[in-house]
Amino acid sequence: MFIIQLGARNTCYRLSGKLRRHFTSVHSKMVKQGPRPLVICGPSGSGKSTLLKRLFKEFPETFGFSVSHTTRKPRPGEENGIHYHFVSVEDMQGAIERNEFLETATFSGNMYGKSKRAVQCVQAMGKVCVLDIEIEGVKQIKNSDLNPLLVFIKPPSIEELERRLRGRKTETEESLQKRLNTAKVEIEYGSIPGNFNIIIHNLQVKKAYEELRDFVVKELETQREEGTFVNLKRCENELDSS
Repeated sequence: MFIIQLGARNTCYRLSGKLRRHFTSVHSKMVKQGPRPLVICGPSGSGKSTLLKRLFKEFPETFGFSVSHTTRKPRPGEENGIHYHFVSVEDMQGAIERNEFLETATFSGNMYGKSKRAVQCVQAMGKVCVLDIEIEGVKQIKNSDLNPLLVFIKPPSIEELERRLRGRKTETEESLQKRLNTAKVEIEYGSIPGNFNIIIHNLQVKKAYEELRDFVVKELETQREEGTFVNLKRCENELDSS
């Protein structure tokens, strides 16, 4: 099965044969030629979501999230095509074999992945595609032709990270220790010069956001000067001053 996703809700359609090959060629070119996607990486609890919410709020017409695929069952309140594209193991494996994914990973027996067409859908709306992915996904994407902007969000410290995770009250002691061990590996990789375009040490949200925003705006302005359409319209006076 070959699926394309169109529109704000990423409606899915099935294609086959000659049309499928044509669309594959088109979306591959768009991934290469559209605005460079923005990849955000960092341990759970590093503040990625908070920074991205501010970015989307200040630039509501500039950025769009790609919708991941997963083989897990939907949770209460989750909608297909909004929170995830829920697919069967067979369809996911087939798409992986056809090289339709930029990156894939398996957690708790369920498969997850970012498809090339998910990026294309966001680019087709004239927006910069934002991908929030793990270290292993970053390594895979760096071997693709996506050419993204790579940003690593570093937490203040492991101790502060543990405090935040415990404060959520969503983890067992076992899962929390697993997240902390994973975070140490992620921080080690993220701190190596050259692995990311920029490393943002999130000691204070306001300063970290300003650093993220200034980096992204500068990069997108460069792309615009080179002929890539990028809408950088700001939504004024809507950000908290804290």
